[in-house]
Amino acid sequence: MLKTFGCVDSKLVPVPPPFDAGSVPNVAWVDAFEPTGEESRLIESLTGLHVSSREELSEIEASSRLSLENGVLYLSMTQLVKPDDGPARSGPLGFVLSKARLVTIRFDQSRLFDTFPDKMHRDRALGAGPAHVFVGLLEAMVDRLADLLENIRAELDQISSRIFGDGADRFQPKREDVELRATLKRIGRIGDLTSRIRDSLLGIARIVPYVAQMASDWLPADLKPRFKTLRGDIGSLTDYDAFIANKIQFLMDAVLGFINIAQNNIIKVLTVVSVAGVPPTLVASIYGMNFKSMPELDWAWGYPYALGLIVVSAIAPLLWFVRRGWL
Repeated sequence: MLKTFGCVDSKLVPVPPPFDAGSVPNVAWVDAFEPTGEESRLIESLTGLHVSSREELSEIEASSRLSLENGVLYLSMTQLVKPDDGPARSGPLGFVLSKARLVTIRFDQSRLFDTFPDKMHRDRALGAGPAHVFVGLLEAMVDRLADLLENIRAELDQISSRIFGDGADRFQPKREDVELRATLKRIGRIGDLTSRIRDSLLGIARIVPYVAQMASDWLPADLKPRFKTLRGDIGSLTDYDAFIANKIQFLMDAVLGFINIAQNNIIKVLTVVSVAGVPPTLVASIYGMNFKSMPELDWAWGYPYALGLIVVSAIAPLLWFVRRGWL
């Protein structure tokens, strides 16, 4: 699906279909979402710009992700897609930037791209040239990633309070295992999201200085301070992402430590039960032997005596464990 936009009075406005030779001069931005082979060939024939396939955009070598051909920048990165009702995922995103036109190539639905034209249309300060659209998209992505990191920090604080707070020991032992498992999965999902954010930040961090250097001759002057601000924001978010990653690892280690403690408690109880059961078993075994001459067999109180000995032999190890602080 193709969406085309043009510049009118420093505003970004939609160019109604069809996209053909007559509308090309008015188009500053072509947004290609899951372009078919026919749509890709149409863009190439009308603009002379190559539209990369999903496989080409997924390549990870720096030479494949950043290149300059005949004054046209071909850029690709990994885009984070975070739907409201599902898990986060990553997909390839491509930019083809020239002095006259921008083409974006994507294969995942994104609210950022859907709402961005309205945002640029309302805000004249953003400008509406191809390079302005490109920088605006990068700024919107960085803002989105910053919001996600802020949400992750709040969620990690909540998990930390739940683990180490005053109410952390309020769960019954039967529920403790379920709670720890759920917390571990939750931390794992947050760690996965954080790694995807880091991947997107890395892609933007590569693109920004490359474009600023390679397109310095024709980039509008008002964009250069925005490029500098972008680089600063990306650096700070990268550092913050590293801090979040360290906190995730700390909380995961803490949860695994609590799980190990719970498992050790179970083993300790089983060990105590088995050790405490040895003396009564020994007493019962002795008086269960079928020898003819056993003095206790003739006692009137032999049976109560044996039962009492069994009870005492079971309680004595438990008292010893308590005194030693093992229970």
